[in-house]
Amino acid sequence: MESPPEDDVCSICHDWFTLPCQANCSHWFCGNCILRVWHHGSALQPCKCPICRRFITLLIPTDAAAQERQDTEASQILENIEKYNRNFGGGSSSLIQRLRDLPFFMRRLLRELMDPQRSLPLVFRARMIFAMVMSAIYVLSPVDIIPEGIFGLVGLLDDLIILLIVLLHVATIYRSVLLYRHGGS
Repeated sequence: MESPPEDDVCSICHDWFTLPCQANCSHWFCGNCILRVWHHGSALQPCKCPICRRFITLLIPTDAAAQERQDTEASQILENIEKYNRNFGGGSSSLIQRLRDLPFFMRRLLRELMDPQRSLPLVFRARMIFAMVMSAIYVLSPVDIIPEGIFGLVGLLDDLIILLIVLLHVATIYRSVLLYRHGGS
C-alpha cells in the first residue's frame, strides 16, 4: 500500500495517522510515534515493531508526508526518520531478517513497476533485468549443478536456490533505492 488503510489508526497512539510511515515489516505508524518507541529503547540498535517484534531497519514515509516539509514540526520528524534510515537502513545484518523482509520489498517493487507515475533508476532496472535473465537462462538450461533428469525433485533444489539468491539481490538493490529516495544517502 502507498498509504495506510483509510479506517486504520496508529497502533501506538491509537489515533489517526500523522506523517504515516511504513516499516519494513509492512506495519504503519505515525512518524513521531515510532521515533518515540526507538528513543525509549537503545539508540544503538533499531527498534522492534510494536506489533510483530521484528527489527525495523527502514521507515518509508508516504509521499504526502514527505511533501509536508514546510511545516517545521513535520520537517523535524522527517529529518529524524532520515537519520534513523541512515543509521539502520544500510541492510539487514542476518539472512533470516533478509528473508523476512523479502515479501515486503518484492510487493513494493512489483507495485512500483506497475505504476506508470513511478520511475526506477535506469541502473537498477538494468541490474534487475540482467539478474532475472541470467537466472532464467540457468534454470532453463540443460547444464545444471544437480541435474533434474538424474536426481528428480532434488535436482530442483539448485534452481530454487538460484531463484532465492536473485530475489534477495533484487530486494537488496530495491532497499537501497528506497533508502536513497527517502533521504538515507
